[in-house]
Amino acid sequence: MRNELIVIADYCGKCHVEPAFIDLLEEWGLIDTEVEDGVRCLAFEELPDVERYCRLYYDLGINLEGIDAIHHLLERVGEMQREIDRLHSRLRFLGEEV
Repeated sequence: MRNELIVIADYCGKCHVEPAFIDLLEEWGLIDTEVEDGVRCLAFEELPDVERYCRLYYDLGINLEGIDAIHHLLERVGEMQREIDRLHSRLRFLGEEV
């Protein structure tokens, strides 16, 4: 199945986001863009992250260094939550009460 793509220029125009900000997010490794028929696009599954980064940057005034730090912290929290869930499942399997 082909990923749904959103043209970056269209997204930026509708959401009032500077295209240079999208470029910065890609440079920092926070998102990936694709080129389809010579047009830069975002994969549909990137939108939640882009929207989160836009809110942090435009609404809260957090710079790219801060956004990168928040991104890494949220990844770590997600990893820890998955580990907690895995350990709870293992305890239930072993018959322990959680």
